[in-house]
Amino acid sequence: MQKTSARLLALLSLLQARRDWPGTLLAERLDISLRTVRRDVDRLRELGYPIAASKGPDGGYRLGAGAELPPLLFDDEQAVALTVALQVAAGDTGSGLADASAQALNTVRQVLPSRLRHRVDALRITAVRPPAARPDEPVGGDVLLTVGAAARAREVLRFDYGPTGTDRPPRRAEPHHVVTWGGRWYLVAWDLDRADWRVFRADRITPRTPNGPRFTPRDLPGGDVATFVTARFRGSADASGDWPCQGVVILDVPAATVARHSRDGIVEELGPDRCRVTLGSWSWVSLAAAVARFDAGIEVVGPPELTAAFTRLARRFSAAGGTPAP
Repeated sequence: MQKTSARLLALLSLLQARRDWPGTLLAERLDISLRTVRRDVDRLRELGYPIAASKGPDGGYRLGAGAELPPLLFDDEQAVALTVALQVAAGDTGSGLADASAQALNTVRQVLPSRLRHRVDALRITAVRPPAARPDEPVGGDVLLTVGAAARAREVLRFDYGPTGTDRPPRRAEPHHVVTWGGRWYLVAWDLDRADWRVFRADRITPRTPNGPRFTPRDLPGGDVATFVTARFRGSADASGDWPCQGVVILDVPAATVARHSRDGIVEELGPDRCRVTLGSWSWVSLAAAVARFDAGIEVVGPPELTAAFTRLARRFSAAGGTPAP
C-alpha cells in the first residue's frame, strides 16, 4: 500500500479528473478499502479541499468549489500549458491582469519540477500589439467579473461611466452581453435613463453596489449581438472590413482566452467556459481553420457553408495523419 501522503495525492488527482467518483471505484483504483477512502477524504477536507459525499449504495464523492483556493495538481502537459498562458497574459497590458498573471507565473514556476522548469524557461513569449492598436486603458478583472455576473443574473447594473471623481448620478442599465471587438471589451446594455440600447466601453465602467432589481431581457435590434454590434461600429474607427464569408460558432473556452488571441470578430460571453464567436474570412475553409486554432470544442451555429468547410478540413487532416476519412 502507498504511503499516506502519496495516497492522498493520488486520491486528489482522481477527484480532479472527473466530476463524480463512486467510493467503490476509488477504493479499487487506489487498491485500498472503503474505510481508508473515507479517512483519506476527511484528511483532504482538513487541508481545505471541499469534497462532498453522497450516501446510499451508489454513494460517492465530488470535489467542489470552496471559499478559498486550495493547492491544485497538474500533470506535465497541464503545467506547461498553464505557464505558457500566464506568460501571454502577463505581457498583455490591456487586459488589466498583467501584474497578477506575472505573480501567478512566478508562483507556479517556483514549484515546477526541474525538468519542466527548463522547458518553460526555454520558451519566452512576448505579447506585441499591432502598430495600429489603440492605447486602451486596462480593464480590471473585477470589472469584467461584476459586469458579466450581472448580465447572467439579469440584474440592473449601476455604474459610473467615464473619469473617476466626477459628481454625476450613476448610470442604470440592463446588461445584455459582454463582448470584445478589435481587442477592446464592451458592454451591450439597455440604458434605462435614455430608453435606448447602448454599447459601453468596459475600461470606462466603475460598478456600484448593490445591483438593481432583476429584469426580463429585451430583444436586441437585428436579432443577435453580432449583428447589433457590427451595425453600431460600421463606419467608425472601431469597424473592421466586411468579409465575404462570415460564420458563428460556440467554443468551449472562456471569452477572455479567445479575446487575448484574436482581435478579429466579435466574442460574446455565454458562461465561465463558453463563448459565442462571430468571425469572417476570405473563404469558408480558411474561416473553419481560424476557428480550429483555439483547440476547443466547437459547435457551429451557422451557416451551413461553414459546417461543410469543417467536413472538408476533417477529411484533409485525416489524410494528412495517415487515416483517410470515409
